[in-house]
Amino acid sequence: MQRARITVFDTTLRDGEQSPGCSMNVPEKLRLAHQLDRLGVDVIEAGFPIASEGDFAAVQAIAATIRRPIIAGLARACTQDIERAWQALRGAVRPRIHVFLATSDIHLQYKLKISRQQCLEQARDSVRLAKSLCADVEFSPEDATRTDQKFLHQVLEAVVGAGATTLNIPDTVGYSMPEEFGELIQNIRQRVPDKVTISAHCHNDLGLAVANSLAAIAAGARQVECTINGIGERAGNASLEEIVMAMRVRLDRYPYETGVIAEQLFPASQLLSDLTGSTVQANKAITGRNAFAHEAGIHQDGMLKNPLTYEIMTPQSVGVPDSKLVLGKHSGRHALAIRCEQLGYEFERRALDDIYRRFVRLADKIKKVEDHHLLELIRDTHKPAASATPLFEPLPTAVAAAATASAPEPLRPFPMASQTNAFGAPIPADHHHDQQQEDYLWGV
Repeated sequence: MQRARITVFDTTLRDGEQSPGCSMNVPEKLRLAHQLDRLGVDVIEAGFPIASEGDFAAVQAIAATIRRPIIAGLARACTQDIERAWQALRGAVRPRIHVFLATSDIHLQYKLKISRQQCLEQARDSVRLAKSLCADVEFSPEDATRTDQKFLHQVLEAVVGAGATTLNIPDTVGYSMPEEFGELIQNIRQRVPDKVTISAHCHNDLGLAVANSLAAIAAGARQVECTINGIGERAGNASLEEIVMAMRVRLDRYPYETGVIAEQLFPASQLLSDLTGSTVQANKAITGRNAFAHEAGIHQDGMLKNPLTYEIMTPQSVGVPDSKLVLGKHSGRHALAIRCEQLGYEFERRALDDIYRRFVRLADKIKKVEDHHLLELIRDTHKPAASATPLFEPLPTAVAAAATASAPEPLRPFPMASQTNAFGAPIPADHHHDQQQEDYLWGV
């Protein structure tokens, strides 16, 4: 049976850039747009052309350069914004004007100072104007999840009549719960023609952006709006990499497909961090530096025997070179022994116990034990004496010489059992990345 396809709408360059400290200039936006194209997203929301000359130039440059995906530009529901968006987009192979207007009573009363009737007419007339310029028009009722549902349905019906081809339902302030948001999407899906695409745009104020997005997909949404690393206003947007991999790993619950090339997820994350200077939190799912890191001894032992014991996807499946085992106070003897062997030392059990006790005390003080720390500990613990024989046998001379050098030894990856990809298929031996890339990414 053919699986339904979910359109991935990336708004890193528009909503994501609105995250404080994450602004990008035109060359930087163009560089990230090329990576989004390599990633395989279906729609790139390139910016908000009316916002500034720089934003206009960025949208125009991306529209003229990136040819495969749809290129969208955001516009408020007014003539000036819509015409400016079209000027920036007209060079695109597949342009889209994205019109938005707030519909909740709190926004109408305090921000826009207009009535519901005026809102309805403005939304309809603006979409009609956008449609006269561009065949592909998306409409978003801002703050939809706090809008009276009866009125929301009236607005959506009006803009569909005016030519909107995509209805995006934003949880603008991250207010909704997954079950609640799913019901909202389902109700809308039942009221609009099948030819109209229902989209979801969720913010993360309560940490539920990805959960709400998945609930929307299950309820009939066929487009999801998201950003790389989940960047965006306040607490951010739904994370593209988390949505994509949730559907890929849990195909049993989400039998959908996307055009995203998952191996480009980590490169996209890294590029965005480089461009904005905004680092990814260590425990961020999929792209955080600890996403495939293991320190606990029980976990390390399992990983050394079979990575599937503690990883539900392989790091390679999202573009990360390899898992890493971090030597810290929670590490066990198995991982310590392996690391010692890689540094040129093989211990009997009694000697390893001695090393391990000292290692744990050291790890309590410095949190993470680097290779040069471990080498110093080994040399200090087992100094040869006239009445004693060294309790370790050095491995080949070249390795042992490197281990005793003053400079820290470059990281060697832990030996792993044969790995499988996110779908359970074996990864060929030559798929693994070279050691230099491992060292660059995962210094222990």
